[in-house]
Amino acid sequence: MGLQQESLLKKYITIFAIVSSYWTVSIFTVFVNKGLLSGIELDAPMFIACYQTLVTALICYIKQLLNKRWPTKVSFPDTDVWNIQTISSVLPVSFMFTMMIATNNLCLQNVSLAFYYVGRSLTTMFNVVFTFLILNEKTSTRCLVCCAFIIFGFYLGVDQEQLAGSFSVSGTIFGVLASLSLSLFSILTKKVLPKLNSDVWVLSYYNNIYATILFIPLIVFNGELGTILNFEGLWDISFWFPMTIGGLCGFSVGFLTSLQIKYTSALTHNISGTAKACAQTVLATYWYKETKTFLWWTSNIIVLLASAAYARIKQLDMEAKQALPSYQKV
Repeated sequence: MGLQQESLLKKYITIFAIVSSYWTVSIFTVFVNKGLLSGIELDAPMFIACYQTLVTALICYIKQLLNKRWPTKVSFPDTDVWNIQTISSVLPVSFMFTMMIATNNLCLQNVSLAFYYVGRSLTTMFNVVFTFLILNEKTSTRCLVCCAFIIFGFYLGVDQEQLAGSFSVSGTIFGVLASLSLSLFSILTKKVLPKLNSDVWVLSYYNNIYATILFIPLIVFNGELGTILNFEGLWDISFWFPMTIGGLCGFSVGFLTSLQIKYTSALTHNISGTAKACAQTVLATYWYKETKTFLWWTSNIIVLLASAAYARIKQLDMEAKQALPSYQKV
């Protein structure tokens, strides 16, 4: 009995360490990216995103080299980045991954950090729509009710931002596009992962390499090339240090997300992410000394509770589906 209690305590301590690390690193990453996108004189969101995907790709590549040198101590799956079949399978996912990061950065650049979560809250609604259109999977009525509340919370949040005079049309549009991209990215990931032996790290490695390449034309198209070359602090360590920290944080969030799902569940991760967003919103209003109305906070609470309820109902629906007996013809 003593050994079981000790083992259970060790498990709880591990879960607490992982969840708290995920919260800390994830919130810190958002603040770092907000600082990079809005706090420096360089207006180059695509370049910043490109550098961060490059950092993640380099970390994966170094880990792969270490695996070849010390296969018993460092694990990393075999990959073939430039294989034509791999490219044709993964490129659609990588394209959505790139669009997701690009629109997310543009949203974060143009909206306040406090409004950021509400501005990105329509992912759940898009998940329902595209799951039906692409995967032909229907969603329960209870989940649709949750989506209706999320849309209402989003609308109320936008309304309150307008009344406060801090509403950004472009930032909100990019937030909606980021939600749409994330939804499509999740669904395409679900379709592609079986082709990669369901290895999330392999897909992450491919995505970050291909995204780094895809960001190059976006940098040119967004008119950032001249801005980058004319930036006075381009060769200063005070610029590259936070840029690198942002890249390391991006990699760490992905790693901790995988650990959180591994040691808990996908539902716990969703609820943890929702609660983290709540803490992030409160922290942002305190950090930037923003005063919000009662209805503004109400919009956040509606979105948070509806998102958590959706995750819980979705889990119950899946459990009910798995519990149904299967019959075979004889």
